[in-house]
Amino acid sequence: MNPPERDDWRLFRGDGVPRHMEMPPAPPWRRFGGGERPSPEGERLSPEGERPSSEEERPSPEGEQAAPGEEQAPAASGRSRPAPYLIAPEHADVVNAALHLRRPLLVTGSPGTGKSSLARAIAHELDLGEVLRWPVNSRSTVQDALYRYDAIGRLRETALRRDRDEAEPDIGSFVRLGPLGTALVPGERPRALLVDELDKGDVDLPNDLLTVFEEGEFEIPELARLPEDQSVVEVLTERPGERATVRRGRLVCDEFPVVVITSNGERDFPPAFLRRCVRLELPTPDEGRLRAIVTAHLGDDALEEVDQLLDTFLRRRAARELATDQLLNAVFLRAGGMDVTAEGLLEAVLHRLGGAV
Repeated sequence: MNPPERDDWRLFRGDGVPRHMEMPPAPPWRRFGGGERPSPEGERLSPEGERPSSEEERPSPEGEQAAPGEEQAPAASGRSRPAPYLIAPEHADVVNAALHLRRPLLVTGSPGTGKSSLARAIAHELDLGEVLRWPVNSRSTVQDALYRYDAIGRLRETALRRDRDEAEPDIGSFVRLGPLGTALVPGERPRALLVDELDKGDVDLPNDLLTVFEEGEFEIPELARLPEDQSVVEVLTERPGERATVRRGRLVCDEFPVVVITSNGERDFPPAFLRRCVRLELPTPDEGRLRAIVTAHLGDDALEEVDQLLDTFLRRRAARELATDQLLNAVFLRAGGMDVTAEGLLEAVLHRLGGAV
């Protein structure tokens, strides 16, 4: 039975009359770190059931969780344990193959199938710490993902210190490792790296990654040229407050990082790159899986609102591309008393993802 529809959900009325309106609680997957607001269960959650590990990383509205009710023991870091990521045993076996082979895991599938969330689920279960994220776009280069050298900043600082008769600044303060470079920093445990939407990058980007993936090391020429008495340099990393030691301009990993690469299938990758990856195709969630996702994110009560919306979602998904988080948005609005069947509103929430807008 659907809850009674309320008129107070209309915060904006378009009548030009100013009102002081209290904002309603946001969906769990749209809460950010500036001031933590509790979820209905008393904990701040992402759509994956995770507590965001830093204020900089916004939760992604994709991924699939097990139904709530399982015991959530405290993690080693002291944070609450997130709900398990829902994944079929045969797909988990593919993940394990990549872990054993120390190969990147190339994850493909439709939007909203949990590709990016899988990296966080792996890092959580293996206690690898916060996931390093490299969001790829058309301007992305391997160079920037490995490190960035602020030559202009160093030149300015050097000039200022010379004017004050002070020692020149350490070059390491002007070299910062990117997400890929930071993932290769030696440590007690391997690090987790998410290379998100590699298919959006330049056509040569996958081939540019081959050497790094094969050798697990890279050179920083600006440091390699330094004299022998400066052969050991402490550089900045992607993680605030962390420094890494680079010797003779080369950084070599101890353990190959856990690398998850996602692709929406917008283009093919070269055979040489595919040969170095373990491939996993995540299927589009069926009706049973969708119900479990709704339950995990919005609770058992949300299932009372899902039947009609789920039927509409499945029917529209068969004709056009839709993502799981669009269903979550519709159910969240309906559970809050909004008339999602109103003219234009359902179309706005369950809009197609492909084609011209």
